[in-house]
Amino acid sequence: MFGYSQAQKNVDDKLAMQFYEQKEYEKAAVYFDKLFDKAPDAYFTYYYKCLIEIKDYSKAEKITKKQIKRNETATHLYVWLGKLYKLQNNPDKEKESYNKAIKELMPEQSYVFVLAHAFEEEGLYDYAIEVYKKGRKQSASTYPYYYELAELYKKKGDLKAMINEYLDAIEFRESEIYSAQANLQQSLGYDDDGGGFNNPLLKQELQKRIQQNPDKIIFSEFLIFIQNQQKDFEGSFVQSKALDKRQKGDGTRLMELAKFCVSNENYVVAEKCYDYVVSKGKENPYYDVAVIEKLNAKYTQVTSQNNPSLLEVNALETNIELALKDYGISNLSLPLIKKSALLKAYYLNKPQEAILSLQDATSNYTFDKNALADIKLDLGDMNLLVGNIWDASLLYSQVEKDFKYETVGQDAKFRNAKLSYYASDFKWAKAQCDVLKGATSKVIANDALDLSLVITDAIGVDTNAVPLSMFSSADLLILQHQYDKAIIRLDSINSLFSEHTLGDDIYYKKAEIYKRTNRYEEAAKMYQNIVEFYPTELYADDALFKVAELYERYLNDTVKAKQLYQDMLTKYPGSIYVVEARKRFRALRGDVIN
Repeated sequence: MFGYSQAQKNVDDKLAMQFYEQKEYEKAAVYFDKLFDKAPDAYFTYYYKCLIEIKDYSKAEKITKKQIKRNETATHLYVWLGKLYKLQNNPDKEKESYNKAIKELMPEQSYVFVLAHAFEEEGLYDYAIEVYKKGRKQSASTYPYYYELAELYKKKGDLKAMINEYLDAIEFRESEIYSAQANLQQSLGYDDDGGGFNNPLLKQELQKRIQQNPDKIIFSEFLIFIQNQQKDFEGSFVQSKALDKRQKGDGTRLMELAKFCVSNENYVVAEKCYDYVVSKGKENPYYDVAVIEKLNAKYTQVTSQNNPSLLEVNALETNIELALKDYGISNLSLPLIKKSALLKAYYLNKPQEAILSLQDATSNYTFDKNALADIKLDLGDMNLLVGNIWDASLLYSQVEKDFKYETVGQDAKFRNAKLSYYASDFKWAKAQCDVLKGATSKVIANDALDLSLVITDAIGVDTNAVPLSMFSSADLLILQHQYDKAIIRLDSINSLFSEHTLGDDIYYKKAEIYKRTNRYEEAAKMYQNIVEFYPTELYADDALFKVAELYERYLNDTVKAKQLYQDMLTKYPGSIYVVEARKRFRALRGDVIN
């Protein structure tokens, strides 16, 4: 034998690793002792861990000191040495080792990371923080360790310090805003409304920064972002207005906020935004748009109500007409022209006047092809409203022909199919709906599928079409806002045809009427009839969700609403309403997600 051969080393290595993996640490230590002498860097970690497991702290201390002497830059080994002193109940030496590790740390990034991770692995977060802070002093202008420190403060549970590290990162370099936001959202936890930004500490610290350094716009923008996430639109308006004034802006932020408010049905703050922009004067580039968009928002607010008051509708229509006198007929004022006509047709019982106003607009101004198509569709609907079936069909057909392969053309085709349905030409209506099942617009495709199913279920093969004719005529009466007549027509189907298959459809239509006329208890009864008597039919999941919504929003019975939303999750797990039902159920239950 000539010393420790390579072959013997390979055998010892294999046996050492085998015993180590089998957690037979005493046997493994025997082999690592020989291997460490020959290749200390390769085997130190394994040998050290074995010695700790068998509680041979004296030997572990000896090899650790030996390894430190061999590699003076490996200051993380002082942490390992400190761990040994801790296991031997020697706090003074333990602390001395930790402090020595930090004192002898070379301020290069790689050494900083290794030492900080060594402390972190032992749960010594304060020492790890101290390491990063020492590293920061040496490299404050290149890599200040904000994210690493933030993560350590998070582990300590010091959210305020964590938040400030991320805010420091943004102050250091504004492009860090996106990474900081993502990390904060994850660190503060997720919820349904505000992402991870509902923690009040974040807003407090941001507001402090804004007060201390108002010229640092990035913090104001971050606060506005959070307020929008939390749907604190009043707060967002205050901050956005202050920022616009500070920067002597043109109101761009307020215009964007107004649009966001409208999409979230907060019309009060949207109006404040538009009023602020208008107050900047006619010279402002957004002045005209703000005037028109304010009226558009008001229209959405009024018409989204089930049964808006005549006073509200008249006031809105008057304001729109005043604006149209100032702006005349143009692409800019087109939305107002259409809304004025829609108010006249559907809310003020002036359909003929509405038709004439749209015809006058198209006669006196050349709109682009797409805008003209939209006007024609509205005109078609209004002609249908007054019983001009042929005129309505002609207008729909013109749009369908001009936009055969586009969504607006498919929309026109569906309206023509619906017109045939109203006229009791069910075979033609179903044929058109079957074609539209493949429409590029999901809404049109679903509507076409629903109408096709209604026709199929009601008629079937060689079945009496009279009940469906009565039903479709009631549907038209609903469109024409003749609700009392529609209900009489629907009820007469049950009286005359006891064997018909339109039960769930009739309940659904009556529920729609009752809801539009603020008769919420009656609407709820209709929806519940569908759930009880037609649980597997087309409208069952729709009815269950909508009755839950009625109890939550209009009947003030949150206990009942919560139960119905829960029923939605269990009875119709594949429904398109499941996600929203779960969200509302959790909100009513009072869940708080951090």
